[in-house]
Amino acid sequence: MTQRTQRIEDYALIGDLQTAALVGLDGSIDWLCLPRFDSAACFAAMLGDENNGHWRIAPAEAGHSGRCDRRAYLDDSLVLETYWETSTGTVKVIDFMPQRDRAPDVTRIVEGVSGTVEMGSVLRLRFDYGHVVPWMRRSDGHRVAIAGPDSVWLRSEPEVKTWGQDMSTRSSFTVHEGEKVAFVLTWHPSHEPRPDLIDPYEALEQSLADWREWSARCQYEGPYRDAVIRSLITLKALTFAPTGGIVAAPTTSLPEELGGIRNWDYRYCWLRDSTLTLEALLSAGYLEEAAHWRNWLLRAVAGDPADLQIMYGLSGERRLPEVELPWLKGHLESAPVRIGNAAVEQLQLDVYGEVIDSLYLAREAGLKSETHAWNLQLSLLDFLEARWREPDEGLWEVRGPRRHFVHSKVMAWVAADRAVRTLESDPELRGDAGRWRRMRDAVHKEVCEKGFDPVRNTFTQAYGSDELDAATLLIPRVGFLPPDDPRVIGTVDAIHAELGGSGFVRRYTTDATTVDGLPGAEGTFLVCSFWMADALRLTGRVKEARELFERLLTLRNDVGLLAEEYAPAADRQLGNFPQAFSHIGLVATACALEPGCGEEAG
Repeated sequence: MTQRTQRIEDYALIGDLQTAALVGLDGSIDWLCLPRFDSAACFAAMLGDENNGHWRIAPAEAGHSGRCDRRAYLDDSLVLETYWETSTGTVKVIDFMPQRDRAPDVTRIVEGVSGTVEMGSVLRLRFDYGHVVPWMRRSDGHRVAIAGPDSVWLRSEPEVKTWGQDMSTRSSFTVHEGEKVAFVLTWHPSHEPRPDLIDPYEALEQSLADWREWSARCQYEGPYRDAVIRSLITLKALTFAPTGGIVAAPTTSLPEELGGIRNWDYRYCWLRDSTLTLEALLSAGYLEEAAHWRNWLLRAVAGDPADLQIMYGLSGERRLPEVELPWLKGHLESAPVRIGNAAVEQLQLDVYGEVIDSLYLAREAGLKSETHAWNLQLSLLDFLEARWREPDEGLWEVRGPRRHFVHSKVMAWVAADRAVRTLESDPELRGDAGRWRRMRDAVHKEVCEKGFDPVRNTFTQAYGSDELDAATLLIPRVGFLPPDDPRVIGTVDAIHAELGGSGFVRRYTTDATTVDGLPGAEGTFLVCSFWMADALRLTGRVKEARELFERLLTLRNDVGLLAEEYAPAADRQLGNFPQAFSHIGLVATACALEPGCGEEAG
């Protein structure tokens, strides 16, 4: 079998708001987990080779490694059109996953555009992350694959020539101009009867209508509307509709360094994303989605504040054990491949501030407040008041020793500040504003004394550290200090000089002995570059902010998607893909740069 050679940015996303698939430029679906984002993959070639599961539909003439001529999403939707031009004609493949009624369906419609094109389909289903080869049989015009709890049905309309070969299911057919052949792949639990069949063409029209209606609600009308809409659609696609949770990415173990070990499972919901997710949704007018996300948040974090986790499963699950899958080689042989995430056990004090800030933002946006939500915030504040002076692992989930991270302390300040503001705006609420003012003042005083380097005129990553951290760019954004404070300006300048590289910004200096306890390096973290653009704008350097933002837009792939990181030297995207954090940063910065949002000439 052949190792996959596609780059991370060669993939496009399709999904049904409960799971998602990645489709390569060669027409192959190389990643799909069924039935949920966090389920075991049935196509895992992206993390190994073809024998780990994939489904390719392409012209027979294109050969194994052939790439499409062009592709794009149809209008403001998640319906992907891929065009192939051959010596005998042109054909397009329409890929989508309709928002499901009960069962997940992957639908692929082949349509002749001109001439005559010979087409081929190769389907290799491999359950349990490419590990289990299912039994295949025929039934009522379907090919049926079954292994353990999983059952997948494949059919075509009209039926085409299909046979088994080399542990795969193959199809061969010809399309003329105007002709269509639709394939539908449906999953269901193997102990249940086959679900009702969908009409692929009706499903296509309904999917387009659903996405057009949703996209039309966007209130952003600025110069970057196409990029903003695509990012919002991506965030919507990463939403688990039954609960409102938003996964950080639909993938696991896509490397932050090619050949390295910084490979993590991002198919879960991080609390730290909550503030920025809410901010992005609210800024674009999506109150319903923001309310759904807030409700997920309240359910997930309910309980003893001492047991608050940094991340949860799609429905608020707490146990996410991390294990390695030795049979997968990793993307471009970047091993190990991990599922689950051991960082769930870390102490990250910043999440308390982020949760409280999220609920404050929701309240300020006009979402109906709930008594139990305020009581939860008081409990979180009680815990944070007793623990904010402790070291923690910080927002970057370092796997080295705990430290007094400046960003964690700043977010403790945010928690107390938002409590004070809430009580000032609604004195009828239960709570002691004076108590939280005292905590706010104590945190502020300590951070300014211990987290600031007066010689270099910059906030550092941690108390007593020489390292810088891009997270301190958020200090003016959260209101800890005003943008014109010399300490803020000095921090922006220092990070620009020391963490900037090829025009973009790294999270911090990766030094295994002092920071994250891991060998190797990583690319520039894209959300940090968006934070830099925000900080430049806030400090009056609007022209530089816009130039940086527009450079970041050029890093998107051909269909507007961003991974977690970017490697300037190799000119390629790195990390899990597409990454919610990156698209959240894009939306927030685009909205901030809109005239009327504080922009000045510069």
